[in-house]
Amino acid sequence: MHSSERLKGLDVFVAVADLGSFAAAAERLNLTSSAISKSIARLEGRLGTRLLHRTTRTLALTEAGITFYRTCTSVLADLEDVEQALKAEGDEPHGKVRIDLPASFGRLHVLPLIMDFIRLHPLLQPHISFSDRFIDPLHEGIDIVVRIGGPDTWPEGLGHQYFGAQRLIFCAAPAYLARHGAPTSDRDLEQHHCVGYGHSDGQVSPWFFKGRQPGEMERRTPQARIAVGDGEGEVAAVLGGHGIGQLPTWLTQRHIDQGTLVEVLPDLATNGLPMNLVWLKSRENLPKVRALLDYLLPRLAPHGTRQAD
Repeated sequence: MHSSERLKGLDVFVAVADLGSFAAAAERLNLTSSAISKSIARLEGRLGTRLLHRTTRTLALTEAGITFYRTCTSVLADLEDVEQALKAEGDEPHGKVRIDLPASFGRLHVLPLIMDFIRLHPLLQPHISFSDRFIDPLHEGIDIVVRIGGPDTWPEGLGHQYFGAQRLIFCAAPAYLARHGAPTSDRDLEQHHCVGYGHSDGQVSPWFFKGRQPGEMERRTPQARIAVGDGEGEVAAVLGGHGIGQLPTWLTQRHIDQGTLVEVLPDLATNGLPMNLVWLKSRENLPKVRALLDYLLPRLAPHGTRQAD
């Protein structure tokens, strides 16, 4: 099949999927409903599969339709990007760029950088989402991702740059330590109230301890008196005097400096999960993606944001 044949009907299919009806798609594309229907039928015939479930009242994508829709929107967005880049004066970054960030680290340390970047490049339209789960940028079509943790080896279609490991410290509020005393060893932690990171399945994230061999890491799950499924929520619980937490310096340093949190067991401070900037290789040379990557890379740091030299 000639490559130009493959592009026929993609815009019609996307319009129908987006708007949920042939009539609405016909109005948007200035075509008749009959022309829309025939275009979809030709596309389904060419692919040999149904893309839409049609009843008298509803229109829904089939499983194949959902998969094909993701690809179509990606292809059409790439074409639009290239057209805009060719029309644009020079390589000024512009257009939509999708970014997914870890919830707390993203809000506190990456979002301000992106805000600064779009002040410099007002034609850019960032679409920013926040999630702590591991997402697959290839499958979900996300241009740039910041991740804490992740796979040991990244899929071939992704570029990535390590920018450090979280520095984890044990800390508590002065009021908690005044009531319960400070622990003097890791075994003392078993006698203290602990604040942990809780997942929606009821599990609590383990705490990290240095292993017996250099570079070795031991994980132990605390008996959490309170478990909170959000980093800033964990800090709030520790600030409120509810126990000792093991938290990254990017969340705690400000409170340590202010004296509202106190580090305990400093000899047990350790590095935790690796932190990476990840991107789709297929889109890394688009001006909008390249410019944002070049801006973020020298400014991301495991303790928070650093200024580029």
